[in-house]
Amino acid sequence: MATSVLEGLMYDVFLLVIELAGPLLIISMAVGIIISILQAATQIHEQTITFVPKLLVIGMILVFTGSGMLKTLQDFTIRIFTLIQQG
Repeated sequence: MATSVLEGLMYDVFLLVIELAGPLLIISMAVGIIISILQAATQIHEQTITFVPKLLVIGMILVFTGSGMLKTLQDFTIRIFTLIQQG
């Protein structure tokens, strides 16, 4: 493989990671901030209060968008195997 092909592939890997993990991380961060604000307002400082809502939200996101994420990852894997096969 040429260097330019590998550079393009690494760029595509970077974009794929952002595309797949970005929404989960951003929404998890937003839920954590909202829960932290509520904890500061009510002065309840329990660690599990932030963990459980984040876990539920991430689970719901994966239920609704997991098949699309899997399809994107499968397409990328097929593309990589095709590049390997071509030499």
